[in-house]
Amino acid sequence: MILATRNLHKVRELDEILPAAGLRPLPDEVESPPETGVTFEENALIKARSAREATGEAVIADDSGLEVDALGGRPGVYSARYAGEGATDGENLGKVLSDLAAANGGDQSGSARYVCVIALVDDSGEHLFRGTCEGRIVRQPRGDGGFGYDPAFVPDATGPDDQRTMAELSPEEKNAISHRGAAAQQLADHLADV
Repeated sequence: MILATRNLHKVRELDEILPAAGLRPLPDEVESPPETGVTFEENALIKARSAREATGEAVIADDSGLEVDALGGRPGVYSARYAGEGATDGENLGKVLSDLAAANGGDQSGSARYVCVIALVDDSGEHLFRGTCEGRIVRQPRGDGGFGYDPAFVPDATGPDDQRTMAELSPEEKNAISHRGAAAQQLADHLADV
């Protein structure tokens, strides 16, 4: 099955969650379409449909991001490019923290959630699977695991006494509670029923 991305972090993370799927990244000769959707569902389907048309194979694609309540749900579908096209993870995180401080009178913390939608396009049609991970943004990023906004996101699912960020969790701990893990589990359940 093809995973419609060239983001090796996503390939590795989803392959750990779905080892039986035999995921392969998007072939080099297949172009990624522009993500013009306004929802995670739309963007996931745009990528999956494009890869399916180009390869003829079963394809999954995901769109995911961070929604910060004090920012009206931003960065949302723009999470990967919140600080501009080609922005690094650090630049995107810096912009979220700066915007959060401006919205909260200097406080850089606040409630947020990760969202992931996985689209499957195969011979049986199109299917969507949505997972979320509730938590909060903290002022001081920490940890060197994960990617994106992980160093500043403390998930609720680890319990009120656990103040570790997603970047401080082991891959197994993260996969068990993450938005991508939740969506992938729904996908795995669907594939098992087929």
